[in-house]
Amino acid sequence: MKYNHLLQKFGLAGFAFFLLKGLAWLAVGGLALLGFTSKNDSTMQLKVSVYDTYVPKKQGGVMHFDILVDANEKDLEKIYTYGKEYLASKGQDGQPLTSKQCRFCHVENAKGEIEDSITAKGYFIIEMEGCN
Repeated sequence: MKYNHLLQKFGLAGFAFFLLKGLAWLAVGGLALLGFTSKNDSTMQLKVSVYDTYVPKKQGGVMHFDILVDANEKDLEKIYTYGKEYLASKGQDGQPLTSKQCRFCHVENAKGEIEDSITAKGYFIIEMEGCN
């Protein structure tokens, strides 16, 4: 009789422990489903703004390329500077690059090489036409 009471006491304590543990894991899983995850979560992707750019080439023709920057970057002069750096790397320094040549297009997710470049230097260029 004495042992039955002890067994019931520990049985209820064990049940309560596992019930609380299960509820805690359920709460953590629910928060993850709602988007409350760590910033280091590998499934998160960088949102980037894409600026569609058309610049006249020195020797004639047009260079069409996209400038991708972090979606939080709103400084247009900084974005134009990125485009001018790219133009200089292609021997097209001094060509005009303003709001007339470079316009916001859309926001998309980026990963891999694009995300690495934006993290390292602030931008990534996608060559479209006439860039070589």
